[in-house]
Amino acid sequence: MASSLTKDSVRPGTPGSEKTFFGHPRGLATLFMTEMWERFSYYGMRALLPLYLVAPGGLHLTAGTATAIYSVYVSLVYLLALPGGWFADRVLGPRKTVAVSGLIIMLGHLCLALPAAASFFVGLGLVAIGSGLLKANISTMVGHLYKGPDDPRRDGGFTLFYIGINLGAFAAPLIIGTVGENVNWHFGFALAALGMALGLAQYLLGSRHLSEKSSVVPTPLSAEEKSATLRKGLTWLAIAAVFYGAVSFSGHFTLNWALIPLTVIGLIVPIVVIARILRDKDLNSAERSKVSAYIWFFVAAAVFWMIYDQGGSTLSLFASSSAKNTVFGWEFPVSWYQSVNPVMIMALAPVFAWLWLWLNRRGKEPSTIVKFASGLVLIGASFFLFLAPLSIAEGGHKAAAMWLVAIYFVQTVGELTLSPVGLSVTTKMAPKKYASQMMGVWFLAVTAGDSVTALLSNPAVGGVNLDKTGFVALEAVLAVIAGAAVWMYRNKVNKLMGDVR
Repeated sequence: MASSLTKDSVRPGTPGSEKTFFGHPRGLATLFMTEMWERFSYYGMRALLPLYLVAPGGLHLTAGTATAIYSVYVSLVYLLALPGGWFADRVLGPRKTVAVSGLIIMLGHLCLALPAAASFFVGLGLVAIGSGLLKANISTMVGHLYKGPDDPRRDGGFTLFYIGINLGAFAAPLIIGTVGENVNWHFGFALAALGMALGLAQYLLGSRHLSEKSSVVPTPLSAEEKSATLRKGLTWLAIAAVFYGAVSFSGHFTLNWALIPLTVIGLIVPIVVIARILRDKDLNSAERSKVSAYIWFFVAAAVFWMIYDQGGSTLSLFASSSAKNTVFGWEFPVSWYQSVNPVMIMALAPVFAWLWLWLNRRGKEPSTIVKFASGLVLIGASFFLFLAPLSIAEGGHKAAAMWLVAIYFVQTVGELTLSPVGLSVTTKMAPKKYASQMMGVWFLAVTAGDSVTALLSNPAVGGVNLDKTGFVALEAVLAVIAGAAVWMYRNKVNKLMGDVR
């Protein structure tokens, strides 16, 4: 895909056009490497997280509580992408915001490396905050490298960027997971801190290749707005501190005093944010129509991620207790399953990027809405496949590792029809006023999906065993029905999208 785009094919005036990265602006290499190291630290820690939470040598929690914590944590990472986008739009700009976020993430992983429960949860909070600041803004900076939404290299650039994400995600469980499971959990978390340090150093050294637009603060806060924002923030912080202090002092505090409010927030915030954007009188009719169309993509993505992210919780815990984690008689760490998806992404993403370009040249590329519908059907199919190893386990046997590999393969194909395309379409459909914030809205789909999982798995709320045959089948059917509904209404959504395809 990328090799067909030579230096001569780069449009004049494109940032970094003197040198290219596989035919793309040179700044893509900087962002590629930064995201690779950040994902190395994040996915390495995430591969260990559910296993550490249930392990006798870890926090020794129940599977339901561990899944709820994992899901709330992941939802919080993506929820904080929205204020991360706002912070870049109004305060620092994307480039400086990403530098600050890298430092916060590194400190968070260092807290996880300390052998104490209190510092562990502080570390989770810091990593969530830092990841939220980074996620929306680094993707926005990829968009800045291209000459508007009509640049034919744009989707391919996001696909290459996606490979960087998955290169880090592939290596992390093999290195961090092995050390964490076989040597010491906290040594594994320390390696995650080292990975983020390397990513931050690389970013600072290569930032000169980025677009000048990445340093701009699009709508800076006035002095009055800064004062009002600070006052509101401190007020809410004081209210939370007094409330939780009183609960703790009375002896009634449990983990659910934090988990359940965060879960509810993860469900309410996406609705409130999208409604607020739609009601914004500064948007013209074309922008408002695109946001209305975007709601379809958002709901589709939320259903997709609700099932997909269980690959790191439900499937991982199932593998730990009910699978033969061996290849040719050699046993491997459970965390290694988390490397299956990224290695498949790296193998298949160039194929998909080439395929979309090949079909586009012939006028046969599927619309974004059709790609999304396909992703939903595929994620549903992956959980239909999950029914096989579940049945084997219920019969008193351990399922072969290849069953899980097959599930991750189907999910990967579904991901490639939905996620890179979703990142790209978000930058195309975002109203100018919400440039970085709209990327945060895209990540709120993950928040919504994982919040549903957290609500269902929490023993104090839903108490659902997510690895039971009946519920897995229900989720699979839901995804397929959602995919069919999206496909049926594709013409209506395409009309709302206006000139975006």
